[in-house]
Amino acid sequence: MKATPPRSTSPYSGLPAHQFWRRSISAVEHHRIDPVTQTRFKIGKNARVGTAGSCFAQHISRRIMASGFNYLVTEAGEGIDEPQRVRNNYGTFSARYGNVYTTVQLLQLFEEAFGQRVPRDRAWPRPDGRFIDPFRQQIEPDGFADEAAVIAERDRHLAAVRRLFEDTDIFVFTLGLTEAWRSREDGSVFSAAPGVVGGAFDESRHEFVNFDLAETYGALETFLEKFHALNPGARVLLTVSPVPLIATYEPRSVLVSTTYSKSVLRVAAEMALKRFDWVDYFPSYEIITGSFSGGLYYEDDRREVNALGVSHAMRCFMQNYIEGRDPKAAAVAPEAVRKASAAGIVCDEEIMDSARA
Repeated sequence: MKATPPRSTSPYSGLPAHQFWRRSISAVEHHRIDPVTQTRFKIGKNARVGTAGSCFAQHISRRIMASGFNYLVTEAGEGIDEPQRVRNNYGTFSARYGNVYTTVQLLQLFEEAFGQRVPRDRAWPRPDGRFIDPFRQQIEPDGFADEAAVIAERDRHLAAVRRLFEDTDIFVFTLGLTEAWRSREDGSVFSAAPGVVGGAFDESRHEFVNFDLAETYGALETFLEKFHALNPGARVLLTVSPVPLIATYEPRSVLVSTTYSKSVLRVAAEMALKRFDWVDYFPSYEIITGSFSGGLYYEDDRREVNALGVSHAMRCFMQNYIEGRDPKAAAVAPEAVRKASAAGIVCDEEIMDSARA
């Protein structure tokens, strides 16, 4: 009698298709690939959603607003006409902080808002005699009349930031960079290097820093702990920006610096996911940069994410995180018919490219 061959005892036997490249990537049309396999929470119509982070974070806020959900804006510029509101960056994020690229910036913003730190730098002069806020240097295109005006406006801004963290139900943060410029005197991280928009670079007072994993995750972990203590019912959704660095201060290729930066940010997000059960990760980075797309999700400059990429990422976001949506829905239109636009996205980092002599 012929013996029956033993059943496979491989630990990979019976695993779901999404854990295999050929089954979930190679065998699927690229515009139908969805790497979100499970979510820790859903976003309901009444949930107050706040956002902060890099340029790419604005795509999430736009889609939430366009879908009729409760996008929380605590600094909306009431009483200002619409063109001026847009020009002065009201409503770009939940509060008027501009891009918050690093986890250290996020932590310092939280601490300043709740009186846990007071930065020594308060206002910097511009070449035209106007003044800027060192921590959101491009927020007011016309600048401020004097230092007192900068401080008064920042106090109003910090009050709005407090309301945001106290009231939000879902906070979406997009990690963007590891490179930054900071004060040697108190460690404050600026939104751009001194001397680019305003102020003056002084090597004895300012320094370049490229945060490592310990620094990046350490700041993120501390922020999450403080935020949870303040607002224990809130949930946090982390993403990593798929937009490459526009410039690097490291003496090497910007391509190498981009890989380092995104790697650190992605690992920091993973560590937070493992540490906190009320934190989730949305793979917008993987959707845009994945080899399956063949580079089709970038503009001709190979940096800006185009409408096809935005559409794919946001479709996955809506299908998986929005309450009542079916993540297994089959009727998914190709990106070619989508009209998502990247126009009007505010990106403070771009000033670094224009600053090159």
